[in-house]
Amino acid sequence: MGEFELISHFFAAAPCAQGGEGVALGIGDDCALLDVPVGEQLAVSTDTLVAGVHFPAVCDPLLLGQRSLAVAASDLAAMGATPIGFTLALTLPEVSADWLQAYADGLNRMARQCQLSLIGGDTTRGPLSITLTVFGRVPAAQALRRGGARPGDLLCVGGELGNAAGALPLVLGERQADAALAQPLLDHYWSPSPQFTLGQLLRGRATAALDISDGLLADCGHIAKASRVALEVNLDQVPVSSALQGFLGHEAAVQAALTGGDDYVLAFTLPPAQLSSLQAQGLATFHVIGRVLEGQGVSLRDGQGQDITPRQRGYQHFRETP
Repeated sequence: MGEFELISHFFAAAPCAQGGEGVALGIGDDCALLDVPVGEQLAVSTDTLVAGVHFPAVCDPLLLGQRSLAVAASDLAAMGATPIGFTLALTLPEVSADWLQAYADGLNRMARQCQLSLIGGDTTRGPLSITLTVFGRVPAAQALRRGGARPGDLLCVGGELGNAAGALPLVLGERQADAALAQPLLDHYWSPSPQFTLGQLLRGRATAALDISDGLLADCGHIAKASRVALEVNLDQVPVSSALQGFLGHEAAVQAALTGGDDYVLAFTLPPAQLSSLQAQGLATFHVIGRVLEGQGVSLRDGQGQDITPRQRGYQHFRETP
């Protein structure tokens, strides 16, 4: 099967490739064309996932299809954007019709969940890697950014943390567990849910935001640096699921919540005056976990207010050696 047959059979014919709101022209020409309403801006983000780095080289392609789009789409949610479409650049070591069909099915499931249309891309031969570029729209000057946190703001997260990091031993086949503990963790790893509703509600409310991909403490550091403030995290307020604690034990579960990656929930700063307004939206999943202070960096405090900030704060691809 040649490149163009592959694209036509597995991707161009998929339901998610049939256009949607904001897509003037999708797959089939040299470029896609997107319509952005007057007074709105285009939000664009690219993610690359490499076999053996971001996912096991041998895994269920349907689950991989779901995960690969979800982690890219989460960046749109973090900016408060409304989703429009995405492109897919797929590098394959070989052509397997069964693998491609399952991957396309998983991709389509997540695309429909996120209301994203597949609008183009590329295929080539090589070691398995997946690059997705996602497009969304946001009212001008209302995009959520990392650089607006102010002293006195509350630090919040959009849900429980650490589940995907806790799932990693299960994903890699290093451990097993009863389905009641394992399945919630595996679901979070393979099918994270970009928080579009929360992101859009935060427009005009939150002062800064991002999605947690490399670990809570590490990613909060990005907000602190961009905003030129200090963030203080209260350990006792960090939300950890019962499944994660049952699987790893309390201490390891808390460590996963603080420094484990792949959560894809939003971390954001919120003026106290906005708290009741956001709570009135009925979002039971967001939690206040700390505050913004004068200064710089990120600190972790225990129940007695003692600084217990760990040296290892999250995942880095290119870590400097001492």
